[in-house]
Amino acid sequence: MSEQFSRTELLIGRIGLDKLQKARVAVFGVGGVGGYVVEALARSGIGTLDIIDSDKICLSNLNRQIIATHKTIGAYKVDVAKERILDINPDAVVHAHRCFYLPDTADQFEFSQYDYVVDAIDTVTGKIELVMQAKQANTPIISSMGAGNKMNPTAFRVADIYKTNVCPLAKVMRRELKKRGIDKLKVVYSEEKPLTPIVETGSQHTCDTLGNVREGSPRRQTPGSNAFVPSVVGLIIASEVIKDIIAKE
Repeated sequence: MSEQFSRTELLIGRIGLDKLQKARVAVFGVGGVGGYVVEALARSGIGTLDIIDSDKICLSNLNRQIIATHKTIGAYKVDVAKERILDINPDAVVHAHRCFYLPDTADQFEFSQYDYVVDAIDTVTGKIELVMQAKQANTPIISSMGAGNKMNPTAFRVADIYKTNVCPLAKVMRRELKKRGIDKLKVVYSEEKPLTPIVETGSQHTCDTLGNVREGSPRRQTPGSNAFVPSVVGLIIASEVIKDIIAKE
């Protein structure tokens, strides 16, 4: 029994641990939710991880993203995440992709090589494309619905997309996936009604490509977030991935 994963092996056995070590999981989005997915998968012994994100770390990430510290501001998220994964498990294989996933970048990824795909991105068109590509490759996928503007970490549920309610993002996804003939999708969503952000003059901001704070985009309001909601969503997703991989024949 490997000392590093001995506590995990006591719960899932040698066979379960072997399945995790042989698995390859792709995590699209390494922010508030995806960062915690990656963290839990690495600590669970997943052998190969593909991490996909184009963003750099900035000050506004510090309140919720596990890879964000003052030392990492300005660095690419996937680079920081890769270093952290290898610090946790030096035997892991990590493929870091500095990529903003959208339909026009989908051809950079071969979904049939993955044992599981995690959708932790924000863009609806990107999320839909991830689902379509995963389904076409017959690769399991789990999607994170809206985690922004939420305060209750106990309101999150695991369900099929067509059994969700309350969540505005899930509503859009249901409609769009139905149009495309997708009949099921495992998601994590919240039954809490989204809060309205308290916006004061000059309080909205995003980051530029150097990780510096800049004024928020007028195209949409920046959602509020905190340290305990995205982390819970990420850990729930990771637990589903682990359970499904172990259960696979």
